[in-house]
Amino acid sequence: MNLLQFLFILALSVTVIAEKKSYDGYKLYKVVPKTEKEVEILEEIRDARFADFWNEYFKVNDDVRMLVEPDLQLVVQGRLMHAGVQVSTIIEDVQKVINKQLTPIKDPSRSSSFLSYDWEAYHDLNAIERWLDELVTEYPSIVSPVTMGYSVENRTIRGIVINYNPSRDKPAAIIEGTLHAREWISTAAVTWIIKEFLTSNDEDVRAMAENLEWHIFPVVNPDGYVYTFTDDRMWRKNRSPASFTSCAANNVSDDMSNGVDLNRNFDFEWMTIGASNNSCTNTYAGPSAASEPETKAISNYVLNVKEKADIVYYLSFHSFTQLFILPYSHVTNVTQFPADNHDDLVEIAINSTQKLSERFGTHYRVGIAAEVLYPMGGSSFDWAKAYGNASISYLIELRDEGQYGFLLPPEQIIPNNLEIMDALVEMDKSTKRLGYYVPTSAASTSIYSLALITLAVLSVNLFN
Repeated sequence: MNLLQFLFILALSVTVIAEKKSYDGYKLYKVVPKTEKEVEILEEIRDARFADFWNEYFKVNDDVRMLVEPDLQLVVQGRLMHAGVQVSTIIEDVQKVINKQLTPIKDPSRSSSFLSYDWEAYHDLNAIERWLDELVTEYPSIVSPVTMGYSVENRTIRGIVINYNPSRDKPAAIIEGTLHAREWISTAAVTWIIKEFLTSNDEDVRAMAENLEWHIFPVVNPDGYVYTFTDDRMWRKNRSPASFTSCAANNVSDDMSNGVDLNRNFDFEWMTIGASNNSCTNTYAGPSAASEPETKAISNYVLNVKEKADIVYYLSFHSFTQLFILPYSHVTNVTQFPADNHDDLVEIAINSTQKLSERFGTHYRVGIAAEVLYPMGGSSFDWAKAYGNASISYLIELRDEGQYGFLLPPEQIIPNNLEIMDALVEMDKSTKRLGYYVPTSAASTSIYSLALITLAVLSVNLFN
């Protein structure tokens, strides 16, 4: 082989490796196992890697979503039908739905934009970071840029701090988005919250924005998020190559071993439950606790904030299944190891989800992970509760309940964001009512000062 031939083959191989994965013809199936035997059949299909299950674990009467490539559809359908398991097709062609996510909506009634950013489609990391820069420029006395740390591929984990009247001491709140790369609605929701905190005229939103110092990070897994745009829309993990290996035995591409599930990698109940030590799986917890730079960056940042202020909120946004999940996620019963303020967390979450449902009738469930999802160890919001001392810590699974799952259409971005903002406002009202923090906004301070003056005048009149 001469040099020219070698270079041609090398170029061809690079092109093949870099080619974006197509989901043309892939189907999304729904199965609801009715017996333990049917659960076992689904587990057999999962273990044989004949399908990519969007539910990591399942049990009787669970709604199970499975993504199946064209060449395996007859195999999977045949196995299910032979066992008498009912299956329905939710999405006929997954690639068409993916394409639609990047196509801006054309309904003016569901359009919204702020500076260079909009919520009419999903946007890549460059658009998000450009927008964050604009916010700093437009609101220099309120918005500060912040870098949480760096990713495996040395991307910055960027966010902003929103602080009205920085001279006044106040508690802190932290919002984390897109820990799992493919959960794009998480990114859209977090950016919407930023927009609301800076532009809303609603007095409750204003109070929430001004009473706390907000540390907000739309994308804490930047490598994985970029990869969902450039290579594989369904990528979940970060892009660590440290555990790269052959995945032939798992019947998946070797590329699957490039990455760690960051929501299994935190140093809290790491690898105790709901995680895998196999790098060829989506729930691979990493070679050790907090092994990943993204995990270290989040942990260190939270601890630094904790040193300076009490952390009232730690909110981790995910999708899908419409849940408010309470700490702690490794327990299978709340009596085993409940959070010290478990009852308050339940009350706040129920109030929030009830308020959320009023706008569009969307139903969210509340509970620990074992009750409403599946148990897991090494999650960020559990770690933030245990070691960051965050008073109110939730993992919030956004829309939907599985009709589109990770591929929520752009038409649902704004409705999702509107209702989640309703929930956060109600959450803040409940949190304040239960005494977790005292409002310190300019408006609250003025009212408080006026009350003191009134009391002083009354006292003078009583004693004179």
